[in-house]
Parts: sequence; C-alpha cells; structure tokens
Amino acid sequence: MRKKVIFLLAGQLWKDAFRSKVLLVALGLMGFLLLFSAFSGWENYHDLNHTRDAIQNEAQESWENNPDKHPHRMAHYGSFALRLKHVLSVFDLGMENFVGNAIFLEAHKQNTVNFSEASMSTGLLRFGEVSLAMLLKVIVPLLIFYLGFATIARERENGTLKLLIGQGISRREIVFGKWLGLWGLSLIFLLSVFLVVFSFVLLESNEGTFGDSISRFMVLFISYVLFFAILSAITILVSAFSKTAKGALVKLLGIWLLFTIILPKSLQALGYYLFPTPSKIEMETAVEHDLIQQGDSHNPDDPHFKALKDSVLQVHKVANVDDLPFNYSGFIMAQGEKLSTEIYKDHQARLFQVYQKQNDLERYSAFVNPYTAIKNLSMAFSGTDFRSFLHFKAEAEAYRYHLAQEMNQLQMDLIPNKGKAGPNVISNSYWKEFPPFEYRFLTVSKVFQNELISILALLLWGILGVFGLTKIATNLKAL
Repeated sequence: MRKKVIFLLAGQLWKDAFRSKVLLVALGLMGFLLLFSAFSGWENYHDLNHTRDAIQNEAQESWENNPDKHPHRMAHYGSFALRLKHVLSVFDLGMENFVGNAIFLEAHKQNTVNFSEASMSTGLLRFGEVSLAMLLKVIVPLLIFYLGFATIARERENGTLKLLIGQGISRREIVFGKWLGLWGLSLIFLLSVFLVVFSFVLLESNEGTFGDSISRFMVLFISYVLFFAILSAITILVSAFSKTAKGALVKLLGIWLLFTIILPKSLQALGYYLFPTPSKIEMETAVEHDLIQQGDSHNPDDPHFKALKDSVLQVHKVANVDDLPFNYSGFIMAQGEKLSTEIYKDHQARLFQVYQKQNDLERYSAFVNPYTAIKNLSMAFSGTDFRSFLHFKAEAEAYRYHLAQEMNQLQMDLIPNKGKAGPNVISNSYWKEFPPFEYRFLTVSKVFQNELISILALLLWGILGVFGLTKIATNLKAL
C-alpha cells in the first residue's frame, strides 16, 4: 500500500465532510453539549466534594470534642465516612448518582451507604445525565456512522469506485484511506473532550493524586482512540458490504441501537432474572438469624459466651470475672464485634457474588459489543464503577471495625471491673489520638486487574477490525 495515496483519500474524505452542513451543525451541537456537560460535571464535582469534605471534617471535630466518657459509649457514638468523588468523575458519572455517599459507623452494626442522588431526585434521573463520556459513548458513535455510511456504498452507486480502481488505486488503499479519514474525523470530537478533561486534572490534582489521575487519563484516552478506530472500521465494512448508501445507513442505525440500548438493557434485565438478589429486609433478617445462632454478646446466658467466660476464668485461674486483670465487659464486646463482623462479611460476600454474576453477564458481552467494553473501562478508570463503590464500602467497614475494637481495647485496659475502685470514664485525649477516616481510591494496577476482560475484548475488537478491513479490501466489488 502507498501511504501517500492513503493520506490523499483520507484528506478527500475530510474535504467532503467539511463541505457538508451536517458536520458544521454537528460540531456546533457538540460544542454546546461539551460546554454544558463540562460545566455541570465540574460544578457537581466541586460542590459535592467541598460539601462532603466539610462534613467529614465536622464529623471528626465532633468526635474529638466529646467529653471524658466510657469508651463503649464512644463506640456507639460512632463517626461518619463520606465518599469523595474522583476528579475524573467529571468525565464519566458512571454509577455516582445511584450509589450512596455517606455511611454511619458504629459498634455492633454495619449500616448501609445512604444519600444517593437518585434517592433524593425525581424519576427523570434514571434517563441519565449528560456527561462528557456520554457524548463519546453515545452521540459521537452515531455521528461516525452518519459521516461514514456513504464512504464506499455511494461511490459504488455513482461509479466513482470503478474509476478509482481503474486509475491504479488498489482496493486496499481505498478501504484503509476511507477508514483513516473517518477515524481522523472522530478524533476531532475526542481531542476536544479530553483537552477539557486534562485541564480539570491539572486544576484539581495535587502532588499525591496527580500521578494516579494522569495514569487513569492516559488509559481512558487510549481506550477511546481504539474504540473510535473500531467504530470507524465497522462503518467502512458495512458501507462496503451494502449495495446502496441508504441500506448502509439503516444497518448502521440498527447496530447503534443494538450496541447502546438493546443489548445492555436486555442483559441487565436477564442478569436480574437469572440471579435475583434478596431485599434489604431479607438480608438483615438472615444476618440477625445467624447472629442469634452463633451467640449474643449482650446476653449473659448465651451458651457461646457462657462457654467463653468459663474458659477465660479457667485460663486466668480465677473464680469471678471481677478478678480478671482486664475489663471483662470490654473483652466480651471485642469478641462479639469480631463474631458479628465475620457473619456480616460472609453475607455481604455472598450478596456481592450475586451482583458479580449479574454484572459478568454484561461484562462478557463485551466480546460481542464494543460499547460494553468502553463503558466498563470508562467508569472503572474514572472511579465511578460498582467495584470502586465496593472498595469504599470495604474501607469504611475496616475503619468502623478498627474504631470499635480500639474502644473495646481501651475499655479492657483502662476501665476497672465491677467491684473494683477506679474511674468509669477515660480522658477525651484518646478521642483526639484516633485518626480520621481517609479514603484512598483503587490503584491503577488494581483497576487494570478488575477490567482485564474489557481490555481484552476491546483489543480483540481492534484486531477483528483490521482483519475485516483487510479481508473486505481483497473482495471489494466495484459494481
């Protein structure tokens, strides 16, 4: 193939596209949507993060300003963990509006994450919000199909294709020239969006998060470049196979509907049907049942904890818990916390396995739908996917458990048993020593690991696209 000819054909496609008023209208509309989504995304990110940061600081201040008191009362006083948004959530909102962002942390109880945007908004939110990623995932693919549906089909209709081949231009040069030109057009939209996103990354990232944000940004950029290359290849292939330009347009519109709407929605519904999840009440009832079966630390006659008491007395060779060298109530609370946490984690793990099966049904569909691959990669590297939410939940639970057990340990060490002289409260300086909750996002390497299926699917689609273009180039019909 001659590179000069390929670039010449690509340039001719650009000239034809810019002569069309459709592209100018599309550029104007995209410019408006770009400004609107960038402004709304930035305002949403900045306002919510500022509010959550302020509330997190207020919760920590309230914790530290508690007076001297019994440590177990502080364990029940608890604290809050708030989920901050990643700067790239400006680009892709993902599941941000549908999962909670605040959780109350207290002893003996694992609360749910509450206050999602969807729970406090009207039903219109389920139609989605305009985001920068939505433009690239939904709107631009439609434009690519519209700009490229006639690239080969119309030239065949007009007889131009036969003239090009007669002038010594190979079929492969024609196919790859058209593909390169269409891909280049799509990159205009891509670059405009990612320049805006890059400016947000520069403005908002600090020394600790800049490297992570840039790494995620580069992965997103490369993924979308490949995604648009795949869409451009599909457009050229459909145009080459179609007898008429009108037929090519109808087929491409059907593919767009299938990729972006029909397959994703159908697989979500199918996943819920095949792997139903229990309701919140059913989940809490099952946890409570297992807790009763295993042992209740607040019940002195509970068989499990009665046996534990006997073994502790035997080990320390005393007849009464008041004679133990530590506070027995604190010890029991620590053991109860450990037991209840293990039971809760077991139920949570089983619930998340069901969610994983539901999500995997759509995740593996990336091998037949490139939109699924780019959607998963876009959310994951923007920090707005379901696994990022689960990571926050796990971090909050680890902090809650550490807080509860630290208070139990203080009770064991500093509060005397009943019948012994000593204070029943401890200094509030211990509250100030306890570190505040700080959430750190998933590492880039972990996100890569989570999204390996989507990455492989997108790469496979890229290979199939090049193979398809090569194959059609050898069999391209001039008439």
